[in-house]
Amino acid sequence: MDNAQCPSGVCRQCPRNCGVLRAAGAIGYCGMPAELYVSRIAPHRWEEPPISGTCGSGTVFFTGCSLRCVFCQNRDISRTRLGTPLTEEALARRLLALADSGVHNINLVTPTHYTEPLARVLEKVKPRLHIPVVWNSGGYECPATLRRLDGLVDIYLPDFKYASPALAGALSGAPDYPETAEAALAEMYRQVGGVQFTEDGTLLRRGVLVRHLVLPGCRRDSCAVLGRIARLLPVRDIRVSVMSQYTPDFLDPGFALPETSRAELERQGIRPALRRRLTDFEYRSVLDEADRLGITGYRQGRASAQALYTPDFKEGIVQEEQL
Repeated sequence: MDNAQCPSGVCRQCPRNCGVLRAAGAIGYCGMPAELYVSRIAPHRWEEPPISGTCGSGTVFFTGCSLRCVFCQNRDISRTRLGTPLTEEALARRLLALADSGVHNINLVTPTHYTEPLARVLEKVKPRLHIPVVWNSGGYECPATLRRLDGLVDIYLPDFKYASPALAGALSGAPDYPETAEAALAEMYRQVGGVQFTEDGTLLRRGVLVRHLVLPGCRRDSCAVLGRIARLLPVRDIRVSVMSQYTPDFLDPGFALPETSRAELERQGIRPALRRRLTDFEYRSVLDEADRLGITGYRQGRASAQALYTPDFKEGIVQEEQL
C-alpha cells in the first residue's frame, strides 16, 4: 500500500502487515529497509519458454522476501542483504537499458516488499518500454497492494505453493498462504485477463502463468493446489507451470516442524521426504491430475533439479559503476 493508504508511513505492503517504519530504517519481516536493494540484473534463459524465449528474460532480482521457505534456492538473497542499494532513478535507467539489450521482457523477481517504489518506477518507464513487464512473485500478496500495479504489469508469474495451511506454515512460515494466494491470483487475473501470445505463439505478451513446485512427499497437496486453481479461474485463460526442480541441496539444515502441526506432518513423513529428490511417480501423478482438470502449460525435465540452474548472486551483484 502507498502512503495515502497508510498515512503514518508504516509498511503494510505484504500480508505480514508488519506496520514498521521502513522509511525510517526499521526492518520488517522481509528483512529489508525501504531502500531498493537489487542483487542481480541480467538476461535469464531458464524461465518457462514463453518468458525466456531465445534471447532471455530481463530479470531483476530483489533482495529480501516476505516468505521463509525452508527449501529456498535463492537463500543467498532472500535472507540477507546481498545486493546493491539503488535509487528509483537508477533502477529506471537500468530497466530501460535492459529493455534495449534485446531481452523479451522486464522480469521483476521477488518484488512484493518493494511494490510502492516499483510502481513509481514503472510509471516512469512504462511509456518507453516496448516489451512486457513481468511480476514474478511467491504468490503471497495483498490484493489491495496489487491494485497499485493495475495497468503497469502485463504478465503475472506467481507461485501457488500450497493448499494445506499446515504445510504452508511449516515450510514457509505462512499458514494463511492458501487463501491469501487465491485472493491474489484472482486480482492478478482481473487485471490482465486471459493469456495473449505473440503472433507466432512463442512468447507471452499478457496474462497469468502460475507456477507450482511439486515437493517430495506432497503430491496430494500439489493435486489440491491444481484443484484450487481450476475452481478459481477458467483454465483455458491461464497457463500453469508444474515444476520438478526441487533439490534437497537447498534445504535449511536447521529445519524443524512447528509444534502446532508436527504430529500431522510427521504422520505424512514430510521431514524425511524433503531430504530426497522428487520421484518420477510423484511428478507423473501430479501431471495426470493437471491433465484431468484440463490445465495446460509447461512441464520440466528431471535434469532441472540441479543447483547449477540457480544464478550465482555473488558474481551477479550489480556494481555501482554499471549503473
